[in-house]
Amino acid sequence: MTLLPIFKYPEEVLRQDCEEVTDFDSSLNELLDNMAQTMYEAQGIGLAAPQIGVTKQITVIDVSADEPELIEFINPTIVSKEGSVSSEEGCLSIPEYRESVKRAENIVVEAYDRHGKSFRIDADGLLSICLQHEIDHLHGVLFIDHLSRLKREMFKRWYKKRGGFDEE
Repeated sequence: MTLLPIFKYPEEVLRQDCEEVTDFDSSLNELLDNMAQTMYEAQGIGLAAPQIGVTKQITVIDVSADEPELIEFINPTIVSKEGSVSSEEGCLSIPEYRESVKRAENIVVEAYDRHGKSFRIDADGLLSICLQHEIDHLHGVLFIDHLSRLKREMFKRWYKKRGGFDEE
């Protein structure tokens, strides 16, 4: 397995809408394995393909506290949402920045596994939040896009202080 570089904000690839996966082959399996290793090494709980420069609808997630429980999602789609919850989020592509984001409390997601078999998952709690965060990545949306105008301006100042440039 290979550790992959994680692209950081404001890299353009993070703003791209990703293509659906159509080939469930050995190269997909290798990519999934490398993504999982990269996520674990970075001590993250989720990693989407655009974060490693791949514009495909792929994400890996592990929100377990103890033993690893990796879930791979290919072409994930949120088919229902209910409730609302705010929680603090961070992102491997925006290191050291965390902010409270409002998300659906419960979601149902349909996706495919690495073999092309479809599955459906009902998610709540941290899994629901993480799934929404990672699925956003697949559509060029970052968690900072969910912030209020004031908090977004605060993020821009924070980012600029650390040597970043204006987003626009």
